[in-house]
Formats: sequence, C-alpha cells, structure tokens
Amino acid sequence: MSIEYDEKGKYYTNVVSKITVSSILQTNTHLIRGLVHIRQGERLKDELENEESYIAVTNASVYDANGKVAYSSPFMAVNKSQIVWIMPADDTQAGESG
Repeated sequence: MSIEYDEKGKYYTNVVSKITVSSILQTNTHLIRGLVHIRQGERLKDELENEESYIAVTNASVYDANGKVAYSSPFMAVNKSQIVWIMPADDTQAGESG
C-alpha cells in the first residue's frame, strides 16, 4: 500500500473507507434487506450513480413475493440494473417483512 502526503501533511492511500447503511432494495421479483457499503460522506444515490455495475450488500436477506425469507447470505453483489428502488431501512422494523 502506498501513502502519499501533500504539502499540508494530509495523506492519501489506495484504501477507500466505506460505511454501512442498513437498506432495503427492491428488484422486479425480490425484496432484499441488508447493509449497503457507501463511501464516507456520500448517499445511497451516489453509490447507485457511480461507474460500478454492482452494489455490495452484506448480511443480506432475500424475501419472496409472500414476504418470507427465501435465502440469506453474508455477501451479495446486486446488479444495479436490476434495482427498482432502494432506501435506508428503519432499523426499528428490521425484523418485519413488508
């Protein structure tokens, strides 16, 4: 890993720090609840608009049309073109399907 310093003493690395946002994603066929990883200081919208084709979701639970958990995964890469809508989750309702 390389570290570069500017004239003010700020340092820059190749590491991109991200934060997790508890989120709900809707595709054409499934609802996905999990943690979406976004760059610090950015919004979910910014993550959707970057040049990458996939969005990382951890601790993902995929719900079927009946609101039942179809499967869960510690990591899932979701193709952005399949996302109908996305929103931050209200963690107080994390156990409820809807």
